[in-house]
Amino acid sequence: MNHHAPVLLAECLEALAIKPGGTYADATFGRGGHSLEILKRLGDEGQLLAIDRDATAIEYGQQYFKEFGQLRLVKAEFAQLGGVIEEFAPSGRADGVLLDLGVSSPQLDNAERGFSFRKDGPLDMRMDTTQGRSAAQWLATAELEEIRTVIKTFGEERFAHRIATAIVKLRQERPLTRTHELAKCVETVVPRKKEQRIHAATKTFQGVRIFINDELGQLRTVLDDMLSCLSVGGRLAVISFHSLEDRIVKRFMRDQSRSDIMYSGMSHVPDEAKAKLKLVGKQIRATDEEIEVNPRSRSAVLRVAERLA
Repeated sequence: MNHHAPVLLAECLEALAIKPGGTYADATFGRGGHSLEILKRLGDEGQLLAIDRDATAIEYGQQYFKEFGQLRLVKAEFAQLGGVIEEFAPSGRADGVLLDLGVSSPQLDNAERGFSFRKDGPLDMRMDTTQGRSAAQWLATAELEEIRTVIKTFGEERFAHRIATAIVKLRQERPLTRTHELAKCVETVVPRKKEQRIHAATKTFQGVRIFINDELGQLRTVLDDMLSCLSVGGRLAVISFHSLEDRIVKRFMRDQSRSDIMYSGMSHVPDEAKAKLKLVGKQIRATDEEIEVNPRSRSAVLRVAERLA
């Protein structure tokens, strides 16, 4: 059984403050790295709701996690987590929720999924291959301006216009269907210094992937739902891997940890205007030791908040 190395594992477990009889949710089951350690800390009365939009992850969990009666696996998107908690949690609320954002290691490692420019494969990038357009299908028809906007906004790529122009030019000659084709197309127009570590196509792949899977929209929805789906005292732990995600999480937790400024200085503050969350500690990053063992953790940022009454 290969669970892969879960990022910031010890820090996540501490953040969730797991109670043996509590109900917890892991919003990205993947290969069960975080879930396994949560399950080990639950008693017979405890429950873990684990979701993933990737059918392969669900099939893996059904095969290798049969021994854990506390586990309920559900194929669902981030944005559906609130509904899953309401339906399956005994009280309709969870005592802790873990959001591990972005693409999983198994998805990156499988060339057939099309997430990585390092391995040649179909240009797909969908986390759920049964829904929506693949990256190849979108790039085949999208207007130049839409491609530029996606790469610039979600990839934070300064050469987005050059890249979009090159993509449109290339697709006029032949269909763009492989990951290496897109990577090489980007390399032809993005200046690169010899000492630069990051691949020229990194930001383009990030931008297209985030757009294809509506990752930021899904994140905003699930964060908003946590205000009603967390128990009082319940913990929300979020691991993000790039600035766009982290900015959304940081602002959400900050804003929800403050009362409405309109009532500042007043003796009575209506419940709906009171702070909904309490920040727990500062942002947490991987140690040098973890980064050496698991390079993916290098960019990980963990933020934690607790639900107030």
